[in-house]
This record gives sequence, C-alpha cells and structure tokens, in this order.
Amino acid sequence: MIDDLIKDLVASQNSSIEAFQRDLGRVRTGRANLAVLELVRVSYYGSTVPLNQVAAVSIPDARLILIKPWEKSVLSDIEKAINMAEIGLTPQNDGEVIRLPIPTLTEERRKELAKQTRKLAESARVSLRNHRRDSNDFLKEFEKNKEISEDDKKRGLERTQKETDQAVAKIDQILAEKEKEIMEV
Repeated sequence: MIDDLIKDLVASQNSSIEAFQRDLGRVRTGRANLAVLELVRVSYYGSTVPLNQVAAVSIPDARLILIKPWEKSVLSDIEKAINMAEIGLTPQNDGEVIRLPIPTLTEERRKELAKQTRKLAESARVSLRNHRRDSNDFLKEFEKNKEISEDDKKRGLERTQKETDQAVAKIDQILAEKEKEIMEV
C-alpha cells in the first residue's frame, strides 16, 4: 500500500518536473528555440491550428528561426499569428519564407529572465510540496483507519520526504542550467 503511494507520488512529481521543463523551454535565451513558437496558432481555412501544421519550422543558425509555409497564401496569416502571440520577435516576410531573427539580450533583460525562471522554479517546488502533503495526508489517514502501523507511517513519511528532496534537487539542477544558459553572452 505504501509502495503504491510512493509510486504515485514519484509519478506526480515527475509530471510537475516535466511541466517546469516545458515552461522553461518557452523562455527566450538569446538562442533560437522552437519552443517559443509552441503557443502560436494560425488561422487556416476557418480553423485555428498550431504553426507546425501549416509550415516547416527550422533553425538554420543559432540566432534565426526560419518558417516555410506549405502554401504561400498562408504567409500573412502566419505573420499575423506571430505578432498576436506576443513572443517578442518581429517576423520578416520576404514572400517565400518568414525569418524570425533572435536579438541578443541586454544584461538587464538577462537578469529579468533569470528572475522569471526562478519564479517558475519556485512554483514547481510548491507543486512538489503539495504532492508531498497529499501523500503524507494519505499515510496519516491509513494509520488512523488502522490500515498501517505507526512505524509504517513513519517509514512512509521518511520515504515521501526523501523522494521530494530528490525532486527538488532536480528542479534546482534544471534551474541552474537554464540560468547559466540565459546569462551566457
């Protein structure tokens, strides 16, 4: 019973870590990254679809994203969608493809982005702690209902804390890597 609870805890904490990594992927770092375009939705023949369903998106070099639509008639819709998504990039349309040059970040902007990533990390840590609290509540309920002994509850609480500490350390490691990437000139 406790093993199943710990497995559920680890699974939910891993999903929180994955969500944190997805959120970090959307933070611009001065390098081309396709994750910044994940939220761009293009109006295409009356329906709204993700950008990658109407165009080939590539990174020819570190500071440029290239968008080549399957149909030229969609170019203006793609450009409009990028501007409406407010991702901080200005599209350059040459009639064939759309180029998104990635500007270099100022020191002030780098610090602002690092602060933003720390906030994302803190909300991920809060999520992990919430999962820990839920597991601890289940353990206490199991003991109250005489389903487990007090010693089993104590061991379960220790295992829950150990798993949470490992997950928090992983969040901290991911954050450190991202901050290093952001502050890199």
